[in-house]
Amino acid sequence: MEILYKKLWKVLIDRDMTQTDLRKAAGISSSTLAQMNKNIPVTTAVVEKICKALQCKPDDILNTKELRSIKPRKISEYKK
Repeated sequence: MEILYKKLWKVLIDRDMTQTDLRKAAGISSSTLAQMNKNIPVTTAVVEKICKALQCKPDDILNTKELRSIKPRKISEYKK
């Protein structure tokens, strides 16, 4: 499962906040924010800090995306 933070960036735009404003308000590090920019999962503690700072719920700032599963192939399919 992949974590997407697109909703968070939209919330910041709607509230006329920068990522630096968020970082200071939530008390998170710049490296944590950089991870979020790359859709790298962060701890629930970080999500909680952000939600408290923005007065919102986690589903207001993140989405999940199912990763595509690889379909097993039969041995006979490899012999073609």
